[in-house]
Amino acid sequence: MVGAVLRGIPSVWILLFLSSLLLSPSAAAVDFSHCGGCDDADDAALWSTDNILQCQKVSDFLIAAAYFSISLELLYFATCSDLFPLKWIVLQFGAFIVLCALTHLITVFTYVPHSFHLVLALTVAKFLTALVSFATAITLLTLIPQLLRVKVRENFLMNKARELNREVGRMKKKEEASWHVRMLTHEIRKSLDRHTILYITMVELSKALELQNCAVWMPDESRSEMILTHQLRERDVMDPQNRTIPVDDPDVLEIKATNDAKVLGPDSALGVASRSKLEVGPVAAIRMPMLRVSNFKGGTPEVMQTSYAILVLILPNDDSLGWGRRELEIVEVVADQVAVALSHAALLEESQLMREKLAEQHRDLLRAKHEAMRAGEARNTFQSAMYDGMRRPMHSILGLVSMMQQESMNPEQRLVMDAIAKTSSVASTLMNDVMQTSTMNCEHLSLVRRPFNLHSFIKEAVGVVRCLTGCKGVEFEFQVDNSLPERTIGDEKRVFHIILHMVGTLINRCNAGCISLYVNSHNEVEERHNQDWMLRRANFSGGYVCVKFEIRIRKSKDYLVGSSSSQISQGSKPSSSEMGLSFNMCKKIVQMMNGNIWSVSDSKSIGETIMLVLQFQQPVTPVSGASSDLYRTSAIPNFNGLRVLLADSDDTNRAVTHRLLEKLGCRVLSVTSSIQCMSSFAAESSFQLVILDLGMPTMDGFEVARAIRKFSSNSWLPLIIALAARIDDSIRDRCQRSGIIGLIQKPATLAALGDELYRVLQNN
Repeated sequence: MVGAVLRGIPSVWILLFLSSLLLSPSAAAVDFSHCGGCDDADDAALWSTDNILQCQKVSDFLIAAAYFSISLELLYFATCSDLFPLKWIVLQFGAFIVLCALTHLITVFTYVPHSFHLVLALTVAKFLTALVSFATAITLLTLIPQLLRVKVRENFLMNKARELNREVGRMKKKEEASWHVRMLTHEIRKSLDRHTILYITMVELSKALELQNCAVWMPDESRSEMILTHQLRERDVMDPQNRTIPVDDPDVLEIKATNDAKVLGPDSALGVASRSKLEVGPVAAIRMPMLRVSNFKGGTPEVMQTSYAILVLILPNDDSLGWGRRELEIVEVVADQVAVALSHAALLEESQLMREKLAEQHRDLLRAKHEAMRAGEARNTFQSAMYDGMRRPMHSILGLVSMMQQESMNPEQRLVMDAIAKTSSVASTLMNDVMQTSTMNCEHLSLVRRPFNLHSFIKEAVGVVRCLTGCKGVEFEFQVDNSLPERTIGDEKRVFHIILHMVGTLINRCNAGCISLYVNSHNEVEERHNQDWMLRRANFSGGYVCVKFEIRIRKSKDYLVGSSSSQISQGSKPSSSEMGLSFNMCKKIVQMMNGNIWSVSDSKSIGETIMLVLQFQQPVTPVSGASSDLYRTSAIPNFNGLRVLLADSDDTNRAVTHRLLEKLGCRVLSVTSSIQCMSSFAAESSFQLVILDLGMPTMDGFEVARAIRKFSSNSWLPLIIALAARIDDSIRDRCQRSGIIGLIQKPATLAALGDELYRVLQNN
């Protein structure tokens, strides 16, 4: 603050202040009375005493005027400037000048005769001037060291200012370097291709650092050599051997060992191989890490050797250019950014490669799925063709057998015919199950519960088993509990299938011995302690009955000897409880019917038993086999000339169904297609009943039924019954919407056909 104030005081004023100190004695103090040559000077015209006195008088007056003006200027300066630390010095200096001016002004009046008071005033003024001048001199003694200190501080501030300028220059250089880095980073991030990133890096570094050439070296697949992959300026003639450098080169090892940029020597193999001209300037190099997705499998980096690329930068042969700290810092920052960009590019390349592989796998999966669908369609087509080829003759056989069962024959023939009918019915059910599970791709089987005679069922089963054992040369015996109910409700065909499977399994496991069949009531309370299972209660409205089928085989002694010797030679003994896949399927069916099945073998492997326990529903009202109504006078009804129109595209099944209807007393007209059916119905309107096959080509049975109802009058509509190879809820719903009131599942037997016609005629 003091230095700033002192620098504001004009130098002219300081000179006037010093001159006033020298000229402060007034001319009036000169005593001319002691001048020895003054009398002689009076004779001269110019330098006479009067002239000299006159000149002194004028000079004193001018000095007084000048001092008064200086004091006024100091007063103005003190009021307009902030001179708080030096205000007292300025006031002393002003008072000194005013007193000096006053002294000179009084002296002007002493050149003429004057009074004593004037001399007294002059004396007082000189005394005051002496006091003020003495005080000002003392004050200047303390001011001079401050002035010297101000000079030293000024030099210090000037040095600080120069250092600040140098620091600002360095900051500007750093800002310029960061600007180059930002520009380069911005250009790099515009592309995600590795080659584009490297080319942009070399071009931008060449512009920023005025490079003569720039090159990138990358390791080969075996990481034994560094290969020159990218170069800003190619050499006119270059030896192919100079494009590779071993990884154990000293410069390469030193560069890979540090994160900083390294200046290479003039004889460096890496620098020589990277230059595009023979004469080049200084060379610098830095490493760049190369990361890949494989380094981060499992979420954490794998411990593996890091791969590095090397960036080589070559300046032109110019003494004004060199690798300073600023240039090396730019190279290091740019190398870090390029390493990150290359890592991102590698990540994207591998991701793109992975996406392409996934897309290819997806196409392969779609192709495999399409082929699997085509194979499935071909399988379904083949199964449908095979099913159609097998079911049609089977349906014809069942229809003919059901008709032959009504003829008179001896007991042996009756037994054989009943066995043929039952086994044919089971085979037809199995074919339907196979077709249903294969087309729906599931293992769900539907049960068809209907009333049947349990005693007749057991009798038929015994007859079939007797035929099977007779063919195999195995003895057979059976025992049936007479207390079993006569009429029950259940899936008769599936139960018969399971019994045949049980017998066939035991016969196949032993070709010699005796088969025993025991059928009796099952008392769950008495046998609960012998079994580790309990039957699941069925929710039947009319009650239920549990029936146990026990099939046992006793092996003969000859078979036991032969089987034991074969087991010893084989070194293993088969387990009797391993019944195979078909047994498991039978077990699922039994569980669907709220029953259970299991196998038991004795400890000596002499015999083996298969147990089957089933729950059958008991009907609420007994079903009588005879009726006194119009159509049913026996077990098989007679419809007495009922006019029936039959439409079926299969010739054999149509002929069999035609014969069954005639056996029931109907007058039948058979047609082979839906078009003939509609034409016959339109030509003759006396048909009381129409039987349609739902699987006819061109127009199925549903369309024919809707057309018949459309063309019929409102006063009279024929009764329509459909023949279907498979019956489910969807088929029933479509039949109801099409106006079909009856439904018969193929194969159409005489009893099933008569019962359905009887039901339809009684209810309509």
